[in-house]
Amino acid sequence: MRRQILIFLSVAALSMSALLMQAAGNPFLGRWALTTPDGQAGWLEVKEMPEGYLDGSILWIAGSVVPVDFVSVCERPSGKKFLLVYRMHEVSRKDENGKVFRIQRYPEVLSASVEEDITQPKELKFSRILLDQNGKGLRREEFKAVKMNPIPSAPDLSKVKYEEEITLFNGKDLEGWRLTDPNAANGWFAQDGLLICDPKQEEGKPHKYYGNLRTDKEFEDFNLTLKAKVDKGGNSGIYLRGVCEIQVADTCGKPLDPHNMGALYSRITPSEGAEKPAGEWQEFDITYCDEHVTVILNGVKIIDNQPVGGCTGGALWSDITRPGPIYLQGDHTGVAYKDIKIKPIKK
Repeated sequence: MRRQILIFLSVAALSMSALLMQAAGNPFLGRWALTTPDGQAGWLEVKEMPEGYLDGSILWIAGSVVPVDFVSVCERPSGKKFLLVYRMHEVSRKDENGKVFRIQRYPEVLSASVEEDITQPKELKFSRILLDQNGKGLRREEFKAVKMNPIPSAPDLSKVKYEEEITLFNGKDLEGWRLTDPNAANGWFAQDGLLICDPKQEEGKPHKYYGNLRTDKEFEDFNLTLKAKVDKGGNSGIYLRGVCEIQVADTCGKPLDPHNMGALYSRITPSEGAEKPAGEWQEFDITYCDEHVTVILNGVKIIDNQPVGGCTGGALWSDITRPGPIYLQGDHTGVAYKDIKIKPIKK
């Protein structure tokens, strides 16, 4: 235990050596596609703000893109530059009656380094050190980060040509679809022309983890149209290329937010609220082209050819440039889909 604490303190001490050097010609700036220690998807961006300081955002497997607490680039006497990214997590301390009496914070540190003669690394090896929330140890892991290319210019959608339209759901069965995780419970079925997910939980039994549903086929750029319906409090999602989620949720009447119906989850806020109340069919018209997305919800354009930037929580992988499936989120609440059609873009 003493050795573990010394490891963490030594990393913290290195961060205090920001006086050694804030990088000029910073090799760590940019967007990084992460593959976490257990093979899942993540994303990190390091940027220099107009005021001169470094800042960053991160996505770690699930949830939202969130800001980090601190970013520092330093240099060792050997000339090797290293990056330190800090995140603070909170844990609620409760008494025997379950009442919260204190909120404590515990740190997570991500670190990576480059040799002194490498100015534009394409890949980084990171170490992740996370203190146990009970203060009884720490965990150290290694993971990989790949530098993402600059975002392409927005495409001229008026010049895009499409291939023949493909019907993805036949209205009768799940032919052409499979679970993203074959070990998960399957709540999906076809009924009366609808693709339905009913992730029921059994009272008094352990929580059952239901799976998401993906197409067997994979696609590059495309126009996707479908209809979706959720009940009050419902939550699902439409994943483009298996990596970027367009939110499907009961958010009618709520203030604009990057987690509302039709948003690129946690990344792009709809320009206006166009969702209908829960229980009604929502019509989606989604175009994904050259790492840009356009969303028309119920006839209203709410995202207009905006850059994707990176994967969203729940992505099958972190590389947004590779072809992938359409996948529908079924691990939250019940949802129904119909009229699912796609037109691939000609290249």
